[in-house]
Amino acid sequence: MYEQIINKIKSNLGENKDLNKQYLSSQMEVYKDHPYNKEILKEISRMMWDCLSEDEKNEFRGISQKENPIMDILNEVSYDIESGEYKTALNKLDNFMESFPGMFEDDKVSEYHFFTNPLEEMLFNEYIGTEKILRYIPDNEPLLDLYYIYGFLLLETQQYEKAETYLKKAIKINPVSSRIILELCEIYKIHTYTYTKCFMYASDALKYAYYPQDIARSYRTLGDYYIEENQMETAFALFKYSMEFELNPMAYSEINYIKSKNSEIDLSLPECIKILKDKNIQIGINPFILKTLDMLIEEFETNKLYNQTLYFLKLKYEITKDNATLEKMENIQNILI
Repeated sequence: MYEQIINKIKSNLGENKDLNKQYLSSQMEVYKDHPYNKEILKEISRMMWDCLSEDEKNEFRGISQKENPIMDILNEVSYDIESGEYKTALNKLDNFMESFPGMFEDDKVSEYHFFTNPLEEMLFNEYIGTEKILRYIPDNEPLLDLYYIYGFLLLETQQYEKAETYLKKAIKINPVSSRIILELCEIYKIHTYTYTKCFMYASDALKYAYYPQDIARSYRTLGDYYIEENQMETAFALFKYSMEFELNPMAYSEINYIKSKNSEIDLSLPECIKILKDKNIQIGINPFILKTLDMLIEEFETNKLYNQTLYFLKLKYEITKDNATLEKMENIQNILI
C-alpha cells in the first residue's frame, strides 16, 4: 500500500519544480489521515527537498546549523562532565529532555540509525540487519550521544530504570556500539536478580568491539558474571586474558579477590585461553572485524582516499600491534605529508 502510494505520487512529478512543490503540498493534505500518514508525509518531505534550489537548500542548512538544540545542550554539559559535576549536567539534561520532542523515530517503513564508521555499518548488516528502509541520522544531529550521555548520568545517580530506557534508545540507534552495550551491562550487574542479561549483552559487546579497551572491558564484565556463578577458574581466565588488551587495575583487583577465595588458582595464559575456548567464549577480536578492516583498507587505498585508509590502519594496529600494519601506516603518512 505504502509503495503504491509513493510510486503514484512520484509518477505525477514533472520537470517544473515549483509545480512539483505545489502538488506535493496538496498530497500532504490528501494523506494526512491515512493509516500510513507518518511514513507518507516523511517521504513527501524528502521529495520536497529535492525540489528546492541549491540556494534554498543552503539557506535551510544555514538555519539548521544555527538552531541545533542537541548540539547546544551537549556542548553546555560537556564542561560539567569533564569537571566531575555530574549532578549539574544531569539537571540541565533533565530540563532539556522534559521538552525534547524526540527525533528520527522508527516508523512502519523506515529505521533510523547512526554509525561512527563503515565498519560499524557492516557489523550491523552482518549480525542484525533490517527489513525496513535504512535511514541515516545526520552527523550534525548527535541524538546517539544525547541518549548515551543522559543514560550514563542517570546510571551515575542510581536512576537505573530511567537509565536503562535511555541507553536502550541509544542502542536502538546504533545496536553495535560496544561502548553503549557495556554501559547497559553496568545496570544489569546492579539492578537485576540474575546476571543473565549482563552475560548476553557482554557477549554482544565482545562480538562488536574493535577497540582494545572495549574488548578488555567485555572480558572483565564476563568475568563478573562467572564470579557471580561461582565459576572462579573461568572468571580468573577472563580477567587475566583481558590484560592482553588493557592493563586495567580492576582486572588485578578481581584476580587478587579470586585468589583470596582460592589460593590454588593460578593459571598460565595458555591455560586461560583453553578454558575460554571450552566455554565457547570468543578469543580476541571477532575475525569478521579483522577481515572487514582489511577490506576497507584495501578499498580506500585503491581509491587513493588516504585519510580514510590511515584511519582504518590505526584501528587495526591498535588491536594487532602488527609490524606490517605499522609500516603501512608510516607509508600512508608519508604520502599525506
